[in-house]
Order: sequence, then structure tokens, then C-alpha cells
Amino acid sequence: MTTYLYELPTTGSISFADFCVDSTASNAYASHIAEATQARANLRGTLKEIKRTDTDDKDYLRLIKVLDDYLPYLYGIMACATSGDIRLKSEPRFSWRTTLSANLFHSSPRIALVSLHADLAFSLLTYAFALSNFARVTVISLGSYERERAISDIERKAKDEKLNFAVTLLCRASGIFTHISEKVLLEWDKAGEGASGRPPDLSKEVNAALAKMALADAQTLAIRKFLSKAAYDSEVSPGPPLPKSHPSIPLIFKFHLECVSLYSSARTLAMTPGSARPSPPPSNPDSNAEICAELRRYLADASAFHAALAHKWLGVDAGESAVREKGGEAVAWLLWAKKELEEMKESKRGRKGRAATELESVGVFLKHYKKINDSLTFQPVPKQQDLQVRIPTGILAVHAKPYMPPASAFGPGSVEHARLQTEALELDDNDSSSDEAAASSSRRTYAGAGSYF
Repeated sequence: MTTYLYELPTTGSISFADFCVDSTASNAYASHIAEATQARANLRGTLKEIKRTDTDDKDYLRLIKVLDDYLPYLYGIMACATSGDIRLKSEPRFSWRTTLSANLFHSSPRIALVSLHADLAFSLLTYAFALSNFARVTVISLGSYERERAISDIERKAKDEKLNFAVTLLCRASGIFTHISEKVLLEWDKAGEGASGRPPDLSKEVNAALAKMALADAQTLAIRKFLSKAAYDSEVSPGPPLPKSHPSIPLIFKFHLECVSLYSSARTLAMTPGSARPSPPPSNPDSNAEICAELRRYLADASAFHAALAHKWLGVDAGESAVREKGGEAVAWLLWAKKELEEMKESKRGRKGRAATELESVGVFLKHYKKINDSLTFQPVPKQQDLQVRIPTGILAVHAKPYMPPASAFGPGSVEHARLQTEALELDDNDSSSDEAAASSSRRTYAGAGSYF
């Protein structure tokens, strides 16, 4: 079970000195402007290197660190431009290669966007992509550890922690996508700086969709961790009765149902931009494109897969209950899950292998509960439409981690700027104290002034 693999964008070179003018009397930010250019050059170089590297060897952690270095400088440039400490002598133009947009030639076109907000949006988008891909690499390195019969309890718990680390990465990515959608793009719109002609990659709807998808991916991994001990015990003795280590079944199917809701909502949002978008400017032909079919297919497949698993566990819950009337319902849920998984197995979907594994599990449970119902409980098997109204609401197992922008490397909002302001205030207080002392001294001009007899 792996998460979505993002193709990372690349960006063109730029020098902040070409359009940034230090307006301070002491030319205080000239060196910082140069450092910002170097930090961005490092970002550009890292993205180009990753583009040329094979998938298995891409260094996403390095990219995350490079972005951690660059973003404070970009926030510093933007803060100084807002305060007037840095003047923009021309409109900054940033070129980025889009990777989520579907287009006629199925390539990743390069577009030019005006505004510092554009570079911030694309940099944060790249950051979230890198976190998601790093989570994916982490999960792949674990293998199917919970089904390895020779694994020790200590080894399994260590891999559980690595799986939990991947969950954290995806929760961070979800928070960044939400920050782009609800904060960065909104501020860009308010600034009115070249916001028209943006590609779908930088639409509010798509980033809201990606936030939901990242959270659903995180929840998918959290479910796996939730079941890891029981999965190991079930590998030794598959099917009913469930091992004592098995967690709450209602929690499992509610977790899966929440994944269905998140993936379905994400797919709906991802399909929104292409449905009604004005004609793009000649410089950005891709701004009228739609989100690539691969991403939309991933969302559809993930939603269908979790729906099948929810139906499986609803069936197991009914079958494991001591209520006689649930016998037929258990068979009905599992027949529904079996049908869905068979369709996925026979299709060319990305979860074909996992569907086959789950189909075997469903077959074991179905055989057991059908035998009990046919020989002991004799309950009618409800139709699929009758089960629809019995599906409960899902619940979240994890939550997105809200993105907190880093402090600016310089200018308003930076540690250095706060220190200088504090020193200035202290200097003002000292000057005021000196003035008061001088005034008091000048009033004491006669002999014995200030003394009382």
C-alpha cells in the first residue's frame, strides 16, 4: 500500500538584485538580498538534480532542508517589500514547470508568473510534494513487515514508529496544502499581482483537494499501524475467530469510511477548475488545463478500495456479534465487498495487488459466516440497497498539522529586526532618563538645593 507519487516541478533562475532595491539609509539588506538569491539557486539546483535522478534514489529529505533554508529569505523579501525597506523596481517574474496539469502533449509546461506570491505558492507546493514523496519512500522501505512471520515484536514496533513518522509527514503536507489554499492564494488575490492565468496547480480547489488527499493517505497508514499486531497474529491463524490483539472493529470501518469521504471530496474538488476557467493568457497556455488523469484515477481507486474495506469490516462486525439476526447481514456486507474487490482485481487499477490480497481475506470470512447462517441462524440476506441506509458516518484517526510560516530571515518579523527594535526602545528609555536627570540637576542651582532643614 503506497501513497501518491508527485512529479516535482523545476524552476528557472532568478536574481533578486535585478528587481529589489534596498531603500534603507544604511543599505542594511543588500547582503540579505544576495543570500536570498543564493538560497533560491540552491533550490533550483536541487530540483534539477532530483529530476535527473532515478525514482528510487531521489533525495527528498535534502530538498526539504533546502526549502527550509530558502523560505525564510523569501518571507524576508516579502516583509521588506511590504514595509518599504525594499523597493521593487520592476515586476518580479518567476518561471515554474507545472506537474499536476493535464495538457495536450502530456508534458510539464513551463509558465511565467508575476509576483512574489507566485514564488511563495510554488515553493510551498513543492515543499508539500516533497513531504508526501518522502512519506512514500519511508513506507516502501518497510515492506509488508506486519505479515512477516519471523519478525520479532521489537522489530515490528520499530517499524510501526517509522510508519507513524510517514503519517506525520503526510499530516504536515496536508497542513501546507491547506495554508496555500486558504492563506497564500487569498493574499495573492488581494495583492492583485498577476493572479490571473494561474494553472490548476495553484487553484484554491486543487490545493484543498490535495489537503484532503494527504490527510486520507495519512489515515490509510494510521489504519495499517492500528492493525499491525493483529495482522501479524492473523497471518499465523487467518480468518475467524479474530485474535485477542485485534482492535475495535467499529473503529476500523469508521476509519475506512472517513477515507472514502476524504478521497471522494478530493476528487470532486480536483475536477472543479477545468469545468469553468476563463481563456488563459498566451504566456500561460496551461492555465486552462485540467488536473492530470493519473491523480483523478488515484483518488477514484482509493475511494473505491476503502469503500470495499469498510463493507468487509461491517460484515465482520455483524458476524462477530452475538446477535442472531445479524447472520444474514454479515453475509450481505461481505458479498458486497467481494464484488467490489473482484472488480478492482480484474481492472487495470493501481491497487490490483492489494485488492487480490483483501479478496482472499474476505473469502475466508464469507465462507465462515455463510456456513453459520446456512446451518444455525437461518437469517435472510439483505439486498445491497437495504445496506446503504445502515452505513454509519466515518471518523478521523489523524489530523492535519497546521502550517506555521518560519520567521523571516531578515526584516520585519525576523529575530534580528525584533532585537534591533528592542535595543532602540532601550536606548530611547536611557535617553529619556538622562534628560530627566539633567533637567533635575539644572533646577538645583542654589546652595543646599534639595536639602531640608
